[in-house]
Amino acid sequence: MLRERLMWIAWPAFLVAAVLEMMVFAVLDPDTLSLFGERVGWSRYAVYTVTFFIFWGMMMVSSGLTALLGRSSVEMNQRDLQALPEPRR
Repeated sequence: MLRERLMWIAWPAFLVAAVLEMMVFAVLDPDTLSLFGERVGWSRYAVYTVTFFIFWGMMMVSSGLTALLGRSSVEMNQRDLQALPEPRR
């Protein structure tokens, strides 16, 4: 179940990050980027790769929060009763 939930988060985030990457670099040239007033001395592919992983990470955070907030109160408060120790009498 955990693997399925991770894929529910990672796969849509991957797709949105890919589209966002295309949209951003359709209007920006990686060779003209600057960071704190200094030109970034990375290759085009390095800039594409780093920004894709940043976008993917941020989209995964967004998807994860959506999945967390979409859970019902019963799911959030549900406990595995077998894992709890027996109460003393």
